[in-house]
Amino acid sequence: MNTLLITATDTEAGKTVLTTALAAYLQKYYPQRNWGIMKPIQSGVGDREWYQNLFLLKQSAQEITPLYFQAPLAPPIAAAKENRQVDLAVVWQTLLGLQKRHDFLLIEALGGLGSPVTEELTIADLAGQWRLPTVLVVPVRLGAIAQAVANVALARQSGVNLKGIVLNCIQPRSDAEIADWTPPNLIQSLTNTPVLGCLPYLDNPTDLDKLAQIASDLDLEILDTF
Repeated sequence: MNTLLITATDTEAGKTVLTTALAAYLQKYYPQRNWGIMKPIQSGVGDREWYQNLFLLKQSAQEITPLYFQAPLAPPIAAAKENRQVDLAVVWQTLLGLQKRHDFLLIEALGGLGSPVTEELTIADLAGQWRLPTVLVVPVRLGAIAQAVANVALARQSGVNLKGIVLNCIQPRSDAEIADWTPPNLIQSLTNTPVLGCLPYLDNPTDLDKLAQIASDLDLEILDTF
């Protein structure tokens, strides 16, 4: 069983784009493989609905997202507004069940690597404790190098099995901007973590053929999971 956690430096960095691209890649190039998607915790309408609309998943809504809160806030805050708790046991049991049923499981984390899951734990803590192979998405913008360095340091501190970094253009970027703001060689040198490639800005993020092609351009062999 292969599992891959997709996390990022912060919110709106491109986790959903990368997860969708990898799912489209699996669907197009490995149609015989039984794969699934998980968004362990979701606050507000968003990613679960996105995946249900794009893919014919053999999963219930509860299996895609075992913990769902109404307010689009950090889970401990959203849970408190509903007089609930963030029950990670439910997430863990759902994860184990999906791993048994699927050859490959894509897990999209919430927020960034340092985002709170509970009042005591962050995404980095969870990734480390649950031993989830992880990819970090870094948005192409000024300050991205520092974000990459800080997040890789957090990953190491938390014992995360960080497989690589994927750069993502959240807005249209020129080759010069990508080279100046997120030079792969410098990021790799500073973090000692491979940069798997750069996702271009997409006008139509629902074009599964384009997404599959973009994913195929990434250095997926480094992940040793596909």
